Amino acid sequence: MTNKTDQIYITKVINGDTNAFASLVDTYKNMVFSLAFKMTKNREEAEEISQDTFIKAYKNLSKFKGDSKFSTWLYRIAYHTSLDNLKKNKNNNNSFEINEITFNQIKATEHILEGIERKERAKMMEICLHKLPDEERTIIWMFYYDELSLKEITEITSMSEANLKVKLHRARKKLLTIVKENVEPEMIENYGRK
Repeated sequence: MTNKTDQIYITKVINGDTNAFASLVDTYKNMVFSLAFKMTKNREEAEEISQDTFIKAYKNLSKFKGDSKFSTWLYRIAYHTSLDNLKKNKNNNNSFEINEITFNQIKATEHILEGIERKERAKMMEICLHKLPDEERTIIWMFYYDELSLKEITEITSMSEANLKVKLHRARKKLLTIVKENVEPEMIENYGRK
């Protein structure tokens, strides 16, 4: 759906056509659910967050000024609703210690991953991503998988661009450490010997 089409439906909803909101829900339900699921790692919580997101969006639709894309505005609501849910249900501490990673270690890890079949690599990356703390996993996901710009992510997360860049850098370093720790030692030793 384009920004113009979104705006048509938004105007209809604001003018009293509540059924028009269903078109917006149909268009963006997968995006909202995907974000909520990536953050919570729980299908039921993600479904609840999705519902809450659309309820909040509906109630606040008149506040949408069109300064950003509707999808970015909705993504922001979903992100903050997911964060609120995580804070409410926080029963595990996602603290993570990281050793300094040198440029050569990062490159070595990238070379190892290049040697793994694409399907295996994607599965391994998903497993490793889920070992990151919630906020860092979400930022990585938005930037690399959803291909959102830094500007869009700052609008969604309310972080400054400088803070976002620092967090993205740290998240990448942690992810590389996790990948390195999860690659089988034999794979590392045998890489390139075949």
